[in-house]
Amino acid sequence: MSMTRRPQRSRFAAATALTAASVLVLAACGSGDDSSSDSGNAAAEAKKVSVTDATGKKVEVPAAPKKVIALSEMDLDSSLALGVKPVGLTAGRGQKGAPEYLADKAKGIPVVGAVTGPDIEKVVQAKPDVILAGQLADQQVLKQLQEVAPTVVTIDRKKDWKKALTLTGQVLGKSGEAKTFLADYDTKVAEVKKSLGDNAGADVSVARYSAKGTAVMQQGVFISDVLKDMGFKRPGIQNKPGQGHSTPLSDEDLKQIDADWLFIGTLASTGKDASLFKELKSKPAYKQLSAVKDGHTTEIDGSKWTSLGGALASVSVLDDIEKAMGDK
Repeated sequence: MSMTRRPQRSRFAAATALTAASVLVLAACGSGDDSSSDSGNAAAEAKKVSVTDATGKKVEVPAAPKKVIALSEMDLDSSLALGVKPVGLTAGRGQKGAPEYLADKAKGIPVVGAVTGPDIEKVVQAKPDVILAGQLADQQVLKQLQEVAPTVVTIDRKKDWKKALTLTGQVLGKSGEAKTFLADYDTKVAEVKKSLGDNAGADVSVARYSAKGTAVMQQGVFISDVLKDMGFKRPGIQNKPGQGHSTPLSDEDLKQIDADWLFIGTLASTGKDASLFKELKSKPAYKQLSAVKDGHTTEIDGSKWTSLGGALASVSVLDDIEKAMGDK
């Protein structure tokens, strides 16, 4: 099934007719003594608020949305961080469902698409009242989604998870919760820095291994922003802007992932990449890295450290750093 197929007009016409009929039935059922109360609830649910999405577009959304669809890992992360469990999600990179670090919190949420795009029919079936569209830029797909429910692009070009959380808070009526989360994050950063002792400000390298080889995470992505908050230095090309990870390195260039501390892993803990990762660790070029020799390597959950990330990922990364680098 195509991920971006436009639904038939008849499907939308039928859905609209069904919704209208449902409203009439509910109105008839509520015509008793509690009519004033029901009217008040309906008015509250019908109230709209205007938000400005990550592209600068104004979007009217329900003041208190009940059925939210998250079309990126960061949208899912932000929603769960704010105490809202979506009714649909798109599978994470290298995942069949939610990223591994969110698997427990996201248990039971139906998959309505993949990184390549949403399955419009599944989105329609979920009957959302708001759609968090991540960094989706395909105008044709966005138009299809807008026909289903108010659609908000939540991630800017810098992939700033803090801005995405703040915007998601506005959309979900959870601005206070978003503000509190960010304040708590800043507090935790300060606490973890203090716990590192002499390791504070060290050179830190983050790499992801796959069948294509070993790549490092560059600037302009989630994990680099967290490491910058921590005041860490980065080696080589990890100081340069990039769209995500670098071009995979050959074994001869593996020294480019070296640093005082190395955090490395794959997108999934099982499967082909995880098996190949064991082979990487047995290679002489890997064993010669100073971080490996010093025992300063940590195997990470790549779905958390080297993917799109988000609020909950940031806090969990801080925990990983403290566990690996903190004064024992």
